[in-house]
Amino acid sequence: MASGDTQPTQPLSGAWAYSDPAPRKRRRAWPWILAIVIIGGLAVGAWFAGEWIARDIVTRTIRDQVITQLALPADQEVDVVVEGAVLPQLIRGSLDDVTVSSEDVALDAFVGDVRVHAQDIAIRGDAAARAASATVVLDLEQLRTLLSTIEQLPVESVGLAEPDVTMTTELSLFGATLPIGVALTPSAVDGDIVLTPASLQLAGNEITADQLTSQFGGIADAVLRDYTVCIAQYIPAGVELSSIAVTGDQVVAQLDVDGAIVSDTGLQEMGVCA
Repeated sequence: MASGDTQPTQPLSGAWAYSDPAPRKRRRAWPWILAIVIIGGLAVGAWFAGEWIARDIVTRTIRDQVITQLALPADQEVDVVVEGAVLPQLIRGSLDDVTVSSEDVALDAFVGDVRVHAQDIAIRGDAAARAASATVVLDLEQLRTLLSTIEQLPVESVGLAEPDVTMTTELSLFGATLPIGVALTPSAVDGDIVLTPASLQLAGNEITADQLTSQFGGIADAVLRDYTVCIAQYIPAGVELSSIAVTGDQVVAQLDVDGAIVSDTGLQEMGVCA
């Protein structure tokens, strides 16, 4: 064979035969990420839908109970605020923090704006609430209605001058009638409202209690006495007045609530005055 002839080509053997295989396709990650995001979004949506439904049921139930227990009109505006996510609290069996408020609540002889705040309210069993309190706010006309239960108190003259309740009465001496202005400081004593004379005016001039007594004798006792208002008959037995004060043009009363009132029917009954 001539030297210029080409040699026959031999096939490649072994690993060299497929030294450049076609690369395999890599699976894309983003469809899986998208799927997870979609599933997560659906789960969150379901949670919030369940949370909304649960909150609506809880608030409506509390409102209905308040209206029933206090014998309020069916259309009474009652605001219920439940703090935090409701579903976990329902699972746990207690509500952490609940505030119920309503304006112009009729409490037998008088009307006031009421706000109740309670914590750790058991929704199963008979456990007492950990803490509960109430606030009742009265304007001047509402206060006059409440004080109208006190005999010999000139309710029509009652006014408010922070920190006191004011009134004007009259004392007669030797046929002469003299106007007496009295500033009364409100306080809570054994659950009652007590109005104590703090300052006096005779015919527009400041006067002390001793001076009034020296001029009018025992007649002055009608002015210098404390005025007591029992409110136990207007509130449940498990609720007690703890403080009261004049703030601006309103009277603000704070009340302590026995946590066992949620299950003790005796505490839910209206109180009585001695």
